[in-house]
Amino acid sequence: MRILQASSELFPLLKTGGLADVAGALPAALQLEGCDVRVLLPGFAPLLEGLSKSVRLTELVTPWGDTVHLLYGELSALGVKAYLIDSPALYARPGNPYEDGHRQPYGDNHRRFALLGWVASLLAQGLDAQWHPQVIHSHDWHAGLASAYLAFSRDRRLPRVGSVYTVHNLAYQGLFGAHHLAELGLPPAAMSIHGLEYHGQLSFMKAGLFYSDRITTVSPTYAQEIQTPEQGCGLDGLLRDRRDVLSGILNGVDEAVWNPATDKLIQSRYDANKMAGKAQCRSALQSAFGLELQSTRPLFGVVSRLTEQKGLHLVLAGLDALVAQGGQLVMLGSGEAWMEEAFRAYAQNHPESVAVHLGYDESLAHRIFAASDVTLVPSRFEPCGLTQMYGFKYGSLPLAHRVGGLADTVVDCSLEDMAAQQANGFIFDDFSQVGFERAMRRAFALYARRKDWADVVSHAMRQSRGWQRSAREYVALYQQLIP
Repeated sequence: MRILQASSELFPLLKTGGLADVAGALPAALQLEGCDVRVLLPGFAPLLEGLSKSVRLTELVTPWGDTVHLLYGELSALGVKAYLIDSPALYARPGNPYEDGHRQPYGDNHRRFALLGWVASLLAQGLDAQWHPQVIHSHDWHAGLASAYLAFSRDRRLPRVGSVYTVHNLAYQGLFGAHHLAELGLPPAAMSIHGLEYHGQLSFMKAGLFYSDRITTVSPTYAQEIQTPEQGCGLDGLLRDRRDVLSGILNGVDEAVWNPATDKLIQSRYDANKMAGKAQCRSALQSAFGLELQSTRPLFGVVSRLTEQKGLHLVLAGLDALVAQGGQLVMLGSGEAWMEEAFRAYAQNHPESVAVHLGYDESLAHRIFAASDVTLVPSRFEPCGLTQMYGFKYGSLPLAHRVGGLADTVVDCSLEDMAAQQANGFIFDDFSQVGFERAMRRAFALYARRKDWADVVSHAMRQSRGWQRSAREYVALYQQLIP
């Protein structure tokens, strides 16, 4: 089974969020299931640097008249064959893949990511004479046009190529002015309510939702939630219309990367049978940040974008209560300026209890999960969430809002679930300060019962969170599209 995956980023070479983790781990998992997987990516510098045995496959003229090159080689860090679109004019820029150094979206993002979908459709039409995909699997709005280009270019003389589109976060839709349609090489018919049109704009997200043969999201609960007006972001009607081809496949964890027994980024390695290393990780992190060296109260960890969507305003407002109970917090992340400043100021005023590192540091993220007792994931909405699953692996119990993938993975430490050895974290249903702080108090209470705490941690760490079950679900989905 030949699968082409199209995405805008890919761990460990280029990462801004969970999309990269999924795009990086899924190909290897699919290969273990017998799939022949290749990836298609924009030619961002870190990706080009990671491409070995590179050859120039062909030269292409884009629908708007630019000349670009398609490279083929191997991403040695993943052991996967790759196509990269080489266009310095589009991709060799400062900032992250989507925004400049001032956090402003690039004005030509419609071209930069339409190109990703356009090239995917050309590969489906036989651009590489040596390899022809049977399924195009595109991820999020950045690759959303792949399915549209494929739909408008299908040639009955060629084997039909199926299309799968995965929604990682419906809130980010890739909206652009309708006047760009012509330069993207799509016919006027695409600018329709039964197409890309969304309130007078072009929606790359809607393209993926409308034209793909199958739609997936990154958790079963999120697949249901986005069919409602509350979480459908204006696309719930379309998603309800397409519910027969919509499914939720829960993300996994790359256990070669996220495993405290083998993790070279943490102070001391440990596992569910030998936990002494976790205490050493805790002390090392406390020392590094100047926190009080104590173990009688829980250490809370946050690795997240600092936004209200992630519920971090609840954490901010709950810091007084956390500190008053003797808890500590280590935070890693960046996001809304006012929130960054508020957390920074609080840490300056409570240096023995709260530490904040603004930005992103992959090594520090591992160290926080290894050191912390509780991972805070109080998201307003959360398609899947990977941080709670990293927390499980490292014995850092998630405290989460019951929504999306958090609802699918976190089982509350109720008496019944603890007795059944199912509990693995703390859940609150009411997205409010009261709901969050009640869950936090329960975390403090359980931490004081050391044997009960150890039992829950042991169960959380022993749960399988790898990619193989999810990969098998994707394979079953692909098989539906191959004659």
